[in-house]
Amino acid sequence: MNDQLAADALAQYRAGLQTGIELLRQLQAIADRQREGSQNRDFRQLAAEADARNRLTHALVALEPGLRDVRAFLATLPHEVVERHDDYAEVMALRQRASDLVAAILHSDDASMRALADAEIAHRAARANLECGEATLAAYRRVLTPPVGSASLLDVRG
Repeated sequence: MNDQLAADALAQYRAGLQTGIELLRQLQAIADRQREGSQNRDFRQLAAEADARNRLTHALVALEPGLRDVRAFLATLPHEVVERHDDYAEVMALRQRASDLVAAILHSDDASMRALADAEIAHRAARANLECGEATLAAYRRVLTPPVGSASLLDVRG
């Protein structure tokens, strides 16, 4: 009985992992495009990719409870019963592949965040330079065009 339960659970887990890996592959492609967009400061591309990324993330989140339930069930079975099934090695390889994809996505996201932080620093520096230049030009204008003194009708005592 445990053998059949383990086989069914492993098959279900394998199918869920394969679905998750396909979603993660798509998510990795988007994360890579977002990294390129952030490095190139193409904010339109970043925004366009955000919606697709959001949909994929929601799909992964929706998939997780089912995977968690199957993992919990498999944990209740004797380990030697689960390990002797052919699907066990494939499931472990799929879990590792999913973990590797998540790590790659997080690495790409870190690069995106660094590029965006660099862009923010460059933006602030450019703004500070403009403000400094504006202040310098305003001072120079005051030197070139001194204020006109107040004219009075009677400059002489009379």
